[in-house]
Amino acid sequence: MEAFSDGVLAIIITIMVLELSVPEEPRLAALRPLIPTFLSYALSFVFLAIYWNNHHHLLQATRRVDGRVLWANIHLLFWLSLVPFVTAWMGETSFAAWPVALYGVVLVLAAVAYFILTRALISLHGSDSVLAHAVNRDVKGKASVLIYLAAIPLAFVNTSLAGGLYVLVAVLWLIPDPRIERTLRGEGSDNG
Repeated sequence: MEAFSDGVLAIIITIMVLELSVPEEPRLAALRPLIPTFLSYALSFVFLAIYWNNHHHLLQATRRVDGRVLWANIHLLFWLSLVPFVTAWMGETSFAAWPVALYGVVLVLAAVAYFILTRALISLHGSDSVLAHAVNRDVKGKASVLIYLAAIPLAFVNTSLAGGLYVLVAVLWLIPDPRIERTLRGEGSDNG
């Protein structure tokens, strides 16, 4: 499951970078039109890196998988596979309202899919498992979904503010979630 997920994420990132067209002119000014595309790529790259990192941490506490877990993982990969599309649309339209809102919808659905994956794993391993203790209340995960949900309608009022909320979530997650590592080391878990 981990190797397959790594491969899918590598392909997703590769597809995204292909949206960055090389300018025909050899002047630095020729890069200016690419700025929105590059910014949307950079934000999406960070989000995919966050998912990859946290997916690895999640699987560190996993001892086995079943069909339900495999389908939950595929569900997550489905939503993540849409990131290149919404990233390209957002960049190509210089952050127009609908693309920015749809970007948030994909982020919400990926977050929900990640939650479903963690619940499927906890269900398989038990409520007293290392995994259950490690992910306990998941305050950052719930806060992320709420921020995404606020950003989606905000995209129709001010796309810069909506984009700022997406950046805020990325910043919240840049430092990998330490709960699983702490729990595996026997240090307990926090409520983050």
